[in-house]
Amino acid sequence: MTANPAIDRNLTVDQLVFEDRAYILQSQESAGGRGINASFVIHSFGGKTTAVAVAGGETGQRLKQMLNGCGFTVDAVEVRAPTRINMNISDRHGLTIKLNERGAAITPEDVRRVEEAVSRRLPEARWLMLCGSLPPGVPPDLYARLITNARRLGVKTLLDTDGEPLEAGIEAAPTVVAPNQQEAERLLNKALLTRIQYLDGAERIRMMGPEMVVLSLGSRGCVGAREGQVVEAIPPRVDVVCPIGSGDALAASFTWAMLRKDDFVDALRWGVAAGTASATFPGVTFAGFDATKKVYDQVQIRDNPR
Repeated sequence: MTANPAIDRNLTVDQLVFEDRAYILQSQESAGGRGINASFVIHSFGGKTTAVAVAGGETGQRLKQMLNGCGFTVDAVEVRAPTRINMNISDRHGLTIKLNERGAAITPEDVRRVEEAVSRRLPEARWLMLCGSLPPGVPPDLYARLITNARRLGVKTLLDTDGEPLEAGIEAAPTVVAPNQQEAERLLNKALLTRIQYLDGAERIRMMGPEMVVLSLGSRGCVGAREGQVVEAIPPRVDVVCPIGSGDALAASFTWAMLRKDDFVDALRWGVAAGTASATFPGVTFAGFDATKKVYDQVQIRDNPR
């Protein structure tokens, strides 16, 4: 589910330097949003996925057009509020800047229809991924309500969000919480700067209610935590071109692996492999299965590394 999708405007420049001119080498637009990105990844791995997304205004129509022929089912909930536009800027050295609009406010009736769209899909689902920010006008407990509904139907959930929606959602005890480092720091109100702090942070988040935690750490891989086990998944060194979207690839491929009943550690390995492989492509581009498998074979695992 992507409650606050976007059209991503992806710019590649020669160099990003503060208060200096940069020349655009490449410009492209793509359908964006964490849940939509997750569906692209899962589909490219041969998994079955449905993307539920809010779409409004002229930009919402463009978003739907971009998703035509994507290969997976798209359930677009149409609203009046225009879909936002985000800007991603990266240079040849892998430095990136991501500028996100907050999104336009949607109405209580829109929220009801979004919730109904997800609920209609739950009986046929095995996993529900709740991804990204909520637009203005949406109660911060929307994800928590959907997690509770999914649990009643035996559907596992992954929560990948920030701020109040994360705080409210984690209390509903999702199957997996998948924050990045900055989101985890805000949740814990504490900086995570060292390896021990990453391990402790993942375990502290697990104690808040989820069954599993997947803490994404960018080029350092991720820390996974579940009862009785904390795991580091460490990627190989690669030439990073654009890391934007790598966290979405990690969460999606982890879910794909769990969906096919891989064990927790192997799912972490797949997640880190997909995130790492995707960072070697320009713009918001996701590595397919073959490129991910090459990295998967090089991911190191430290099980209970304390």
